[in-house]
Amino acid sequence: MENYIIYFLIFFARICDVSLTTVRTIFMVQGRKFIVMLIGFFEAIVYVVVLGKIVSDLDDPMKIIFYGLGFAAGNYVGLIIEEKLALGELAVNVVLRDSDNDDLIAEIRDNGFGVTLIEGQGRTMMRDFLVIVIKRKDLRRLKSIIDSYDKKAFLMTSTVDPINGGYFRGVKKLEKTNNINGK
Repeated sequence: MENYIIYFLIFFARICDVSLTTVRTIFMVQGRKFIVMLIGFFEAIVYVVVLGKIVSDLDDPMKIIFYGLGFAAGNYVGLIIEEKLALGELAVNVVLRDSDNDDLIAEIRDNGFGVTLIEGQGRTMMRDFLVIVIKRKDLRRLKSIIDSYDKKAFLMTSTVDPINGGYFRGVKKLEKTNNINGK
């Protein structure tokens, strides 16, 4: 019975360790130094404790199996946490099929998103191309708005960093920056 407790402790500790690694990596990419350091501290402690349990008895293959299972499950849990956190910003580029998109653009703006309209040449006709910068957590809501007007719209996303100027989530960053600088 005691062995089963150790197996599950290894499994769950490894889930924690790998999930922390995922979250730490996200914060590292975003340049959040203090939180990266804090998460790394706890991640290292969990890793050393779990590794100590494994190395202390390499003759028990179940420990190694549960270590591997915990690693795999930790990747899965880490990705779920990353999806829930949805940190950062995205640039959403939208190619629309219709030429009359005034109502859609108004709806996007009414929902607090800034949008830039660019006219472009598609293969057979002119197309409207929208550039929208959003919080990652708002992607599903924006996609729903676009789908209600154009289900065949082509959406592309890419991460954005840093943001400087422009209209973003109801705050004019340029005005905010100018106020800070005393202009």
